[in-house]
Amino acid sequence: MRFGPVPLAEAEGAILAHSLVLPGGRLRKGLVLDPATLARLAAAGVAEVIVARPDPADVAEDEAAARLARALVPDGAAAGLSCSAAFTGRVNLNAAAPGLVALEADRIHALNRIDPAITLATLAPLTRVEPGMLVGTVKIISYAVDGRSLAAAEDAARAAIRILPVLRRTAGLLLTEVPGQEEKLTAKGRRSVEGRLAALGMALAGCEVTAHEPAAMAGALDRLPGEMLLILTGSATSDLHDTAPEALRRAGGTVARFGMPVDPGNLLFHGMLGARPVIGLPGCARSPALNGADWVLERLACGLPLTDADIAAMGVGGLLKEIPTRPQPRERRF
Repeated sequence: MRFGPVPLAEAEGAILAHSLVLPGGRLRKGLVLDPATLARLAAAGVAEVIVARPDPADVAEDEAAARLARALVPDGAAAGLSCSAAFTGRVNLNAAAPGLVALEADRIHALNRIDPAITLATLAPLTRVEPGMLVGTVKIISYAVDGRSLAAAEDAARAAIRILPVLRRTAGLLLTEVPGQEEKLTAKGRRSVEGRLAALGMALAGCEVTAHEPAAMAGALDRLPGEMLLILTGSATSDLHDTAPEALRRAGGTVARFGMPVDPGNLLFHGMLGARPVIGLPGCARSPALNGADWVLERLACGLPLTDADIAAMGVGGLLKEIPTRPQPRERRF
């Protein structure tokens, strides 16, 4: 593509590269200069304009953006994404349903290495999204790009982005109370959990409140409905054999792991009761603020496996935002 100043007599069919303010209105950059527009420019005393003129093998920015978006999302329904109309070389990719962002990162890196004018920016892998949320944006930076480069970008990143849908749509919640516990703490925990489930398009299938002791908790776990089970205790779990993990074992379940390198969220455990995942929530789950339990809940809700290696890897980036009102701040304040 050629770029630079030209006399008006040579500008027909070229792309206006810089916006101009004329009597009667503004001419936006990216406008294709036709005879009527050139006449307006001449009447305003403009003798020269800066233009971009695509080469024969170039593809205009909007067409290029639309093509690349179609390559990235060949089937919007299957990918859980919708694509906006191309405008000024941009197409936005938006989530059509709740879920987690899944990326073929190597292929997206390859796309972004082909030509600096051909770009795709996305959310981080496994970011939770809600319907309508922006997941990625295709942007063609120049007014046109070489057709061969565009074809290479289409091949590099075909179907490289999608939303992993929520597969488990219901959960049961067990809340425990200890002597002297404030009544509002139980209600606060339920509200917070319901909010987290709603953000994933999930419903609370049932809730039981019991004393904080293994036998009562085990019975409640056995009775609770839901495709997942969540436990939020009145007293924090502090050991692999503490009350809540022991209750899960008594109910016939297994505990896979206690503890995670995410703060807030360290005191989480998870396991299985039959075919249902079970999450022992840390106390910070009573707050709507992001914590490690969110990452575990989201993955399990979307049917992803959760190994020790997965949880260990959460430590990088797992130091989440400090809460000023936290009773025991992780960092001394001066």
